[in-house]
Amino acid sequence: MSDRDDLAPGADPERAERARKLFSGPINFLKSAPALQHLPNPTMPEIAFAGRSNVGKSSLLNALTNRNGLARTSVTPGRTQELNYFDVGEPLVFRLVDMPGYGFAKAPKDVVKKWRFLVNDYLRGRQVLKRTLVLIDSRHGLKDVDREFLEMLDTAAVSYRIVLTKADKVKASDLAAIHAATEAEARKHPAAHPEVIVTSSEKGLGIAELRTAVLEAVEV
Repeated sequence: MSDRDDLAPGADPERAERARKLFSGPINFLKSAPALQHLPNPTMPEIAFAGRSNVGKSSLLNALTNRNGLARTSVTPGRTQELNYFDVGEPLVFRLVDMPGYGFAKAPKDVVKKWRFLVNDYLRGRQVLKRTLVLIDSRHGLKDVDREFLEMLDTAAVSYRIVLTKADKVKASDLAAIHAATEAEARKHPAAHPEVIVTSSEKGLGIAELRTAVLEAVEV
């Protein structure tokens, strides 16, 4: 399957090609920020990735950037405890931000509370944040903890888009139902993009569409 075949109807093929080239080029880890004072200067557009612990965020970031080890993967929920920054493009075009997973992280309550404050403060105060991509496991769909996060984004007026992960783990009929239900719910949220992207890190499904969506959010 070519990148062109994997695009959503109505997608801009020229932007898709630029996105393909961009994600095939230099992408480098910049830094981990355990607190707001450690964030890089807000001079470049940022695209953040969020989701429940173990939703497949690191695997999706690796697939998105066509690299095996850019983002660490772990079977232990809550491994990402900081905002991890990656520079995309040379010269620099934008930054990807890997956010701490929310939900049932295996960590002390005070540490989880610290993560929550970090994420909340980042989302509410980061002017260069162009869009947050909220990852949802296709096998489970939206859960209450996801809805709480979406409501927080709505309140903060942070533009976001839902991305279904692990689509290869679900039967086609079940996936179609989850996709439809998730889009119907997304349309009820004022800060949400109405269209949901379906992805599989293992099979490459939706990766070209996601790359194009990231670049579109940066450029709009």
